[in-house]
Amino acid sequence: MGDVNEIGSNPVTPRTASVAPTPPISAPPSQFHSPSLSRSPLLSSADHIQPANKTPKNSTPRIRTPRFITPLGSPIRRALKLTRLDPHDAWLPITESRNGNAYYAAFHTLCSGIGIQALVLPVAFTILGWTWGIINLTLAFIWQLYTLYLLVQLHESTETGMRYSRYLQLCSVTFGEKLAKWLALFPIMYLSGGICVALVIIGGSTSRMFFDIICGGKCTAQPPTTVEWYLIFTSAAVLLSQLPNLNSIAGVSLIGAVTAIGYCTIIWVVSVVEGRMPGVSYNPVKGDTEVTRIFEILNALGIIAFAFRGHNLILEIQATMPSDEKHPSRVPMWKGVKVAYTLIAMCLFPLAIGGYWAYGQMIPSGGMLTALFAFHGEDTSKFILGLTSLLVIINSLSSFQIYGMPTFDDMESIFVRRMKKPLPWWLRAIFRATFGYVCFFIAVAMPFLGSLAGLVGGIALPVTLAYPCFMWLKIKKPKVFSPTWWLNWVLGALGMALSGLLIAASLYVLIDSGIDASFFNPH
Repeated sequence: MGDVNEIGSNPVTPRTASVAPTPPISAPPSQFHSPSLSRSPLLSSADHIQPANKTPKNSTPRIRTPRFITPLGSPIRRALKLTRLDPHDAWLPITESRNGNAYYAAFHTLCSGIGIQALVLPVAFTILGWTWGIINLTLAFIWQLYTLYLLVQLHESTETGMRYSRYLQLCSVTFGEKLAKWLALFPIMYLSGGICVALVIIGGSTSRMFFDIICGGKCTAQPPTTVEWYLIFTSAAVLLSQLPNLNSIAGVSLIGAVTAIGYCTIIWVVSVVEGRMPGVSYNPVKGDTEVTRIFEILNALGIIAFAFRGHNLILEIQATMPSDEKHPSRVPMWKGVKVAYTLIAMCLFPLAIGGYWAYGQMIPSGGMLTALFAFHGEDTSKFILGLTSLLVIINSLSSFQIYGMPTFDDMESIFVRRMKKPLPWWLRAIFRATFGYVCFFIAVAMPFLGSLAGLVGGIALPVTLAYPCFMWLKIKKPKVFSPTWWLNWVLGALGMALSGLLIAASLYVLIDSGIDASFFNPH
């Protein structure tokens, strides 16, 4: 035999005349998919020989450099996969800090879930009456609590490893990006920016009332006008909005939660203690025609639906928490939600029932706060009236921060994704100040926005009661015709149908009864 020529740069290694075939590699079945083994562990070693004309990049055999130690490889990979995040999230206000906990979740949920809109609930009772008012309020509370539970469970996917930190992001994954913008973008943006506009109106008007109570007609100085009070409130809200991220306003949300519970409790307790108004009636208001009656009932349902808000913020609140395979964020989040909604129920039901008992059909369209000053402004101490007004102002300032945060996040994400760097502090201040004063301008231009509660409730209703059911069906894929499948399909379809009916009914009532559309003339 002639000499054998070796091709390549590897050092010549003495070889035996004949090489026996290497037996197949064997491994226990549990290690077949371990990262320390090749993808095909039963291939013979001959299949892994490098071509002789290439110099290997690493002289160490592949099998001796596993990415993870074999017994821990799979759990570690799953844990890392579960916490996959968008790298831009570290620069955005909602996800910039992820050290939240159940207490923070309770503060944020309570601050966003209860507000001035709850004071209008007795107005719905004037149309529905005692029995149907209580039944519908109870069913709406259970329904929205169930959809809230679905959103908490959908926040993180164990299959894809993604955390859906924003409501619109989860909608895009479920319905597709184009359809999600049609279905959810306007309601979500309205629930952020629209509520901030309403808070400017409420905060500014209540500040004027607080000033009148404190002065008592004895002040010689010229009091600010309503527009100036709007501007004062907006400036305070803009100053407070400079806190950088959602976790940094946990203390603000705590103050907002305490003040909301405070003024709700004061208003219904004072109304009940003062007793029923003379000549009070509990007969439901009936329209002239059957069609009018039906639309008024639907409008009342819209008012009840609008009382439950904050679902558009649940995923954002949960995004502030750390999460891994052993300690998923849904556990502390749900604990915080249960505490928050227990307190919300303790405020909403006494407000609706106590307010309707005290005022009946006499309750003004402005709700309980207007009734308190209209019927008990003279026989209630100025301290109680002043304290109630102050609590409403502080709560409005606090709620402005958490409802403005999704808009802040959206504005900053445009810069972050284009420039690939975090937003400078001075530009962040300009963005947030711009948003605040745009809300001020809209509040001055449309001071009648609060009278559109029924219409707004109908538009935002799918975000609260329908979309979570459809998202659960699409992502979790429960067994067809199972109880869970039926429940979510029925609730989702009912929510969408109810939304359309409420929008139509609200428009009919507004056209039929009219609206004081005083553009650029706040009272």
